[in-house]
Amino acid sequence: MTISTAPTTRTTCCIIGGGPAGIMLGFLLARSGVQVTVLEKHIDFFRDFRGDTIHPSTLQLLQELGLLDRFLKLPHSQLDHLSMHIGDRTFPIANFRHLPTAGKFIALMPQWDFLNFLSAEAAKLPNFSLRMAWEATSLIQNEITNQVMGVIAQTPNGVQQIDADLVVGCDGRHATSVAAAHLNVIEQGVPIDVLWLRLPRQANDPENSLGYVNYGRVIILINRNDYYQCGYIIRKDSYAGIQQAGLPTLRDSIERLVPFLAGRTTELDSWDKIKLLTVQINHLEQWSIPGLLCIGDAAHTMSPVGGIGINIALQDAVAAANILAEPLRTQSLTTHHLHWVQTYRATAVRRTQLLQLLAHKFLNRVLQNPGPVTPPLALRILTRIPGFQYLAARIVGIGFQPEHIRAAPHPPQTN
Repeated sequence: MTISTAPTTRTTCCIIGGGPAGIMLGFLLARSGVQVTVLEKHIDFFRDFRGDTIHPSTLQLLQELGLLDRFLKLPHSQLDHLSMHIGDRTFPIANFRHLPTAGKFIALMPQWDFLNFLSAEAAKLPNFSLRMAWEATSLIQNEITNQVMGVIAQTPNGVQQIDADLVVGCDGRHATSVAAAHLNVIEQGVPIDVLWLRLPRQANDPENSLGYVNYGRVIILINRNDYYQCGYIIRKDSYAGIQQAGLPTLRDSIERLVPFLAGRTTELDSWDKIKLLTVQINHLEQWSIPGLLCIGDAAHTMSPVGGIGINIALQDAVAAANILAEPLRTQSLTTHHLHWVQTYRATAVRRTQLLQLLAHKFLNRVLQNPGPVTPPLALRILTRIPGFQYLAARIVGIGFQPEHIRAAPHPPQTN
């Protein structure tokens, strides 16, 4: 067994990572009477490299938890339909107005606001503990059986040991949980990366869509009220060449692609204002070993295409809570329960990733052609078919396997 001389605390479930999956899972388990400790390595949630889209499936979960009305009082904008500008034409892609959900729109909100809201609700539960600035550095494992028995964390007060019946890795694409458990990651080839930047927004700007595609470039504009958070899609490993060409060339490229941004790109006066996001699509061959389960981006990294990664992670968390709450509360957890989470969720995840890979092929063709784009014939035909926008809205807004809150509220666990 791994030996530690650090001070020790005890919990039933220790969750590594305070992102959407980690906070939602912690909330649902604590609500079901399970003692939970969530470890978040940062001192707060304020980071731009997070998804801003709260899809109808997530709004439905908040409704089922009785939180939707309070959540929608937070500053946000709403999209009840999506379109895409390809070349000189605009194509309607998805219409959320007729979905069988409580919220028939995508809510655009900085993820830190969503996490602050959800963690504040979870903090009302006596079984929930969120430890900010606690970074998991390694797992505690039995050297003979390989059973995970807890976590070693670096905290503001030094090293701390957290013993737990179950550790859940929700720590993203560079997960400590995955590396420490030596889980096998299967990578998919991805031809794109994303430059993340901000540009000013004006009140009379056109309502944005999925994105703008033309002249060998693609840009996504996320409405954050007084500014756009922009995702500028580039070929994989091409950032060095873009930097060599210079900021004026990048600014001209953006204004040519989205003419109403003319004059605003002067805000991009330093490469420090532009961040490179390396896009990946991968999945773990095995999501769990005894005592450890990985979900969300730790188990399957999603592309930013469609902005659905946060919603897939939240659906993982809901499914895991539905499956694990009772065995954790009654101390009857087995490896079968952990395997079942993967068995239950993996098909929906892989189908979503396959759609993203198809989208990457289209984007790659665009990025390789610097001339005007001709909209694909298939898209021109599909968007004219009755029901296409509803089907697209279901896939984007709800997903292949929407989850619902089933783990019932339960009195707090006592040790």
